[in-house]
Amino acid sequence: QVQLVESGGGLVQPGGSLRLSCAASGTIFSIATMGWYRQAPGKERELVAVISDDNRTNYADSVKGRFTISRDNAKNTVYVQMNSLKPEDTAVYYCKAVVSPRGTRFYQYWGQGTQVTVSS
Repeated sequence: QVQLVESGGGLVQPGGSLRLSCAASGTIFSIATMGWYRQAPGKERELVAVISDDNRTNYADSVKGRFTISRDNAKNTVYVQMNSLKPEDTAVYYCKAVVSPRGTRFYQYWGQGTQVTVSS
């Protein structure tokens, strides 16, 4: 079994910064794509940023230039540095990882989510 645990959420003022972390643990042979998604109240879950196992990245247009995704393969951890935060960034942020537990098939796993609130 694979678990993803997020941390780093909280309350921040507009223009502020937060760094989210997501650590994968359990039976892991390899991890392909890792990413961050978010869901605001009354809205569908949306992509924030993803990073491949060779560090290729993709961002939602709404966060380009403000958010930076990175990963530490030795720690099975993905990060997102969020700068110049806006009230519209308020959401529950979820980590997702595509993991091969035993070197054969890949499976998609989600974290439990961490709340980010941007408000003065």
